[in-house]
Formats: sequence, structure tokens, C-alpha cells
Amino acid sequence: MLRRILTLTAIFLVALPSAVFAQGRSFIRDTEIEETLRLYATPLFKAAGLDPQAVSVYIVSDNSLNAFVAGGQKLFINTGLLLKADTPEQVMGVIAHETGHIAGGHLSRVQDQLRNASAISILSTVLGVAAGVASGRADVGTAAVIGGQNLAQRNFLAYSRTQESSADQAGVKFLTEAGISARGMRNFMEKLEGQELLSAANQDPYLRSHPLTTERVQFLENYVANSPLKDAKVSPALYERHARMRAKLFAFTNSLQLTLRQYPESDTSIAARYARAIAYYRDSQLEPALERINALIADEPENPYFAELKGQVLLEFGKAADAIEPLHKAVDQSGGDAPLIRILLAHAELETNDPALLDDAKQNLLAALSKERDNASAWRFRAITESRLNNTGEASLAQSEYSLLTGDRSAARYHAVQADRQLTSGTAPWQRAQDILRATQPDNKN
Repeated sequence: MLRRILTLTAIFLVALPSAVFAQGRSFIRDTEIEETLRLYATPLFKAAGLDPQAVSVYIVSDNSLNAFVAGGQKLFINTGLLLKADTPEQVMGVIAHETGHIAGGHLSRVQDQLRNASAISILSTVLGVAAGVASGRADVGTAAVIGGQNLAQRNFLAYSRTQESSADQAGVKFLTEAGISARGMRNFMEKLEGQELLSAANQDPYLRSHPLTTERVQFLENYVANSPLKDAKVSPALYERHARMRAKLFAFTNSLQLTLRQYPESDTSIAARYARAIAYYRDSQLEPALERINALIADEPENPYFAELKGQVLLEFGKAADAIEPLHKAVDQSGGDAPLIRILLAHAELETNDPALLDDAKQNLLAALSKERDNASAWRFRAITESRLNNTGEASLAQSEYSLLTGDRSAARYHAVQADRQLTSGTAPWQRAQDILRATQPDNKN
């Protein structure tokens, strides 16, 4: 379920501890949406010769239309792009293009180009100030600075346009090898063409960071026109997943009134009913929300995401004991392979304050951490669980892991010291405490 990790409410926004995320962005975690994007991306990653498990996909909580790659094999997709993409093929086209950047090694080259552009800009600033001082005219210095900065921008954009064309060519190749029509990529370009007439301030970031040229558009039009896959569509199941993903995102990010306008009661599709159930929950209307969720479960009793939503709603309305059954069901229906659902179940078990549920909560957290070791919420709940089980050393170590992931190095070191004193020397947990102590030494900035 979409959720805000730090507050454990409906939408989890994640502040990830990495230099890649220094832009102040927030990230959404949701098992259903992440799995949908994985279904879109995996055949494209394979076509590019990439290990799908080695490429991280992040959902950025931002209404603007944008997607980008950064920090190695990391793909970022804005919620705005997902909401504006009419078909799965349009999202796949964007993913294919961004995969072209990864496979083409463009990231490291962009860093070099950015450094060159920065050097030109800095040099122009120095020369501009000197010119202004020498002439006694501020406008001379300003003109030189602006001229140098424009030169840097032109140089970088020229380089960027070359990379964009290269990524397009690689992207359509990956799409074709995966048996997917490139029409989605072309249709996405049509959305961007309408933005070109807008001022730069009003354009979506995707257009500014991925310059659209006549050559790029013409290339895609020709490629689609001559492709045997031009009229091919992905499976109806992916279209349904796409509709549900958009409905979920819309309902979680808009008011009840807007959601009912977008998905009126006259729309009886599963996606629309899903949106309305979420909208009533988000509007703090428990009974209408549960009525609609139960109807969805009756129609699709094996759907783990409907059971997860029911558990999430009950937990957040203070009915933790009632939330456990649907969350257990969601874990089982997802094959036990959904860390976020396991964490939510452990949270519900802890909220009951029932000692009999502590062992199950611990097992759920261990299973989640085996797949997502950098999940801060899992470590926080693990610390609470171990403390209630009187495992003080493990509790201190878990709290240390949580503090380290959330950027509190002093707290991480403090709890690692406590873990070092309480854990048996030579054991794996004790060794991990030593690792954290070394990593948080005052002179260690890594």
C-alpha cells in the first residue's frame, strides 16, 4: 500500500540516505506499483543486457512529467509521468529510453560534460568581474558573465541532444527485441510536443532535461511506420494493472471530490472502484471505505493488494487486531515475497501489544530485512520487537541500524556501543556492531 515511511500513514514518502537524493525529493513505496513497473522494465533491462535485479527503480512523489537516471543503475520515475501516461507502452517507451542512457554509459560522460560546463561558467564569471573592474562599467562585466554562462549551457545542451538521440535509438532497439511496439515512445513524444510552445518555466522538467528535436521526432515516426510491431499491444492484464496503478495514485494524491469527479459512481470498472475506496479512506470515512474494499475482495478474493488495503485502513483507524487477518492474507497471497506488506503486518502485530504476536512480528521483519536491508522502518520496528522480547543487544543493534540509515551518526554510534557491550563477542551481530563503530568514528566521513 502506498505509504509514508516516517509517519506510517497512507502514503509512504522515503528520504533515502544517498548523495543521489540530495535534491530534496520524496519517494513513494508501494508493492503493487513497484511490481507493475518491474513488469514493464524487466524485459527492457534484459534486452539491454542488464541484470534486472541490479537496476533500482524509484517512484518520485512529484506531479511534473519527468523520469531520469542517476547515480549508476538507478531509474527515477515521477508520479506525474505515471498519471499522464495513457498506456503501459508509453511508460515502457520512457523506460526504454532511460535504459538507453544506462546501457550507453551516458551517466559518466554527462558528469564530465557538466564539469566542463561548470568550468566555462566559472571562468566566464571571473573574466566578467575583471572586465567590469577594468572598464568601470558593471554592464560590461555582467554581459561577459551571461555570455559565458550561455556558452556553457549551449555546449551542454548540444551534448545532451546527442545523447538523447542515441538513447532513442537504443530504446527502440530494446523495445523491438522485447516484442513491444515503439508507438508508446512516439506517443509520449506527442505529449511533449504540445509543451514546446510553453515558456521554459511552465514546461515539464522532462522536456527541459530531454531536449525534443525535429530529428528525434522524425526518427521515431519513421521507425514506428516501418516496424512490424507498430500495431502490437501488450497484454490486457498489463493494461488493467496500468489502469489500477493510475487510479491508486490519483486517489492517494487528490481529494475525495476530485477523485469522484475523475472516477464517478457510474464507472463500475475495478480501477474506478479501487480509486473510490481509497478516496473515502483518505477522507477518513471508514465505513464507506470498508464497504467498497470488501466488495473488491469479494470480486477478487486472491488479490493481495485489496487485502493489504483493508489491513492498512483498519490499522490506521486504530483497529490493529482486526488488521492482522487481512494482512496475513496479503502476505500469503503475495507468496511471502513482499517486504513492505510484511513490515505493515509486523507494525499491526506490535500495535496490539499482544506478547503472543512478538515472535511472528520478528519473523516478518527478518524476512523483510533479508530483501531490503536498507529499510529504516523495518529496523525501527525490529528494535521495538527485540526490546519487548528482552533481547537488549539485538534491540540496540537494530536501533543503531535505524539511526545510521536516517543519517543520525551520533545516535548510531551510541547504540552500537550499547550493542557491543551486550552482544556475545565474535557473533555475527557483534561483528556488525563493530562495523558500525568503525563507520561512525568521528574522523570517518564515509
